[in-house]
Amino acid sequence: MPLPAAGGLMGRVDVVSVAIAAISISMAVGGAFAQPAGASAGQTVILERAPTDHTVAIPKEALARYFADMDAKKLQTLRMLEGGKYNVNIRRITNAETALVHPTTIDLWVVLEGSGTLTTGGTIQDGKIVGGQSHTIRAGDVEFIPATVPHGVSGVQGSITWLNIRWDNDWK
Repeated sequence: MPLPAAGGLMGRVDVVSVAIAAISISMAVGGAFAQPAGASAGQTVILERAPTDHTVAIPKEALARYFADMDAKKLQTLRMLEGGKYNVNIRRITNAETALVHPTTIDLWVVLEGSGTLTTGGTIQDGKIVGGQSHTIRAGDVEFIPATVPHGVSGVQGSITWLNIRWDNDWK
């Protein structure tokens, strides 16, 4: 169910903070760095390793700076916290992206700005989903995408931005 429209992006930050805190607490066992901080061409930029001994606040002003920096550098993904088996990202795209499936990774999306069409299920053929279900996603929507479910975004008008909170389901 979409969040109330009142408050815009800034009204949603509280919900986002709760989601990040919930994931951080439940995944507090941590993990090794998947990639080094920073990145070269083609890699995801990582801002910091997710701590295991304290919380991390990401104020709305920081999100606004991250959005502007992503636009200036033409980044589609910014990893704010890397925890090995979990991470917290900003995804910001302007076009359709190739469909994908994660064998062990669950996604939780909180759409902050813009809209597009999310297609899930079916099978991936030549980078597109065949036989899946599609629906519009827009600011305020929350999407839960289980591991092994193909998914992709298309029909982006301008841009769409979402927080992407991810965790693996193969923990021992």
